[in-house]
Amino acid sequence: MADNLFGLSSISDIANIYDRLYEWCNLRDFSGADPFDGLNSKYFQRSPLKRFALARLAFLQLVKRSHRDLRSTFKVSEDVNSKALALFALAEMSRFRATGDERHAQNGRQLLDRLSTLEIDLRDAGLAWGYNFDWQSRAFFAPKGTPTIVPTAFAAKAFAEGAELFGEHTYAEKVIGVSAFVRGTLNRSFETDTELCFSYTPLDTSLIFNASLLAAESLALAHRLTGDGDLKILVEKSLRYVINRQKADGGWDYGTRWRHRWMDNFHTAYILLSIHRLKNYGLNVNLPIEKCLVHGIDFWIDNFFLDDGTPKYFPESVHPVDIHSAAAAIGAAMELSTFDKRGEKIGRNVLRWTIRNMMDEEGFFYYQISKKGKIKTPFMRWGQAWMAHALAAYLECDKGGA
Repeated sequence: MADNLFGLSSISDIANIYDRLYEWCNLRDFSGADPFDGLNSKYFQRSPLKRFALARLAFLQLVKRSHRDLRSTFKVSEDVNSKALALFALAEMSRFRATGDERHAQNGRQLLDRLSTLEIDLRDAGLAWGYNFDWQSRAFFAPKGTPTIVPTAFAAKAFAEGAELFGEHTYAEKVIGVSAFVRGTLNRSFETDTELCFSYTPLDTSLIFNASLLAAESLALAHRLTGDGDLKILVEKSLRYVINRQKADGGWDYGTRWRHRWMDNFHTAYILLSIHRLKNYGLNVNLPIEKCLVHGIDFWIDNFFLDDGTPKYFPESVHPVDIHSAAAAIGAAMELSTFDKRGEKIGRNVLRWTIRNMMDEEGFFYYQISKKGKIKTPFMRWGQAWMAHALAAYLECDKGGA
């Protein structure tokens, strides 16, 4: 990779940006605001409106979409998010692999140990993690701490990498515990002899592609540790469900139900990345994975990026330019570059654009750029954790940046 493409002196400057971001987050104990934390409002929690789904959804969206940060006005408490900790742990382990610096290994262990304190012990039903806020979607309500596949899958990946990197048996046991949660507690919202879609939580029967694939990833990680053939069958059925629903243009809607008939940059990236990882886990499933990836990556690259590296939110619309779109694109593009070499260019261009347009002088990254201007709220999980993960992925692909 050419160092000067960033307008910086060397790749070490990218490492310095990572270090500044990590230190900014560390000084705040990795605790912060989240786009979806509006229901943590002390005022709303005292209100009778909290009992009504439409009121919860409206208030959450009001706090999330406001150009002015309303969290202090409504007394929205900040806390540590389990998915953020998993992302920071993955980032630090990536930096350790790239540099061999024991400082990163120590940070990674500490983050994994802290992540362990947030686990939800379901006893015989396994292990899971949840979000630190009540969450109301158009489809269902998940109270704070509800076992949820997205943070759980990221925790499983972090512990799997920790087990491999540090030889820690207890980390491997947590991955196996997650597989018990996926196999026995998540709902199977759709299942036939050949296809399967896992739910988002044990409380819903959603049909969301990236969430089900994250469940499959967790099962695949456990399969690598145990050799359990039943897990492989579930992974193959989950993969087939998503591959069979790839649209003619190469993309995927967020889900299959009418309210989920839309697509965006980062969920497309998630789907492609999960399929790519499952391909590389060596499960030898009988599916057209490579054809699916070629078609899907073509669609993603053609529809979600401007020539200067701007990450579009929707295929038909650039705005809002979201830090989540940027960070997910950088990380996915770098990882996918082992399959499609265009990933390097996409990752490089998006990273360059993001540093120039969304990075604050203090070292953190802004939330969004809308048609009205920049929204500078530094969301910890949504922005900072994902950008730490993205920067680390870029640097590991460069094999350095010490």
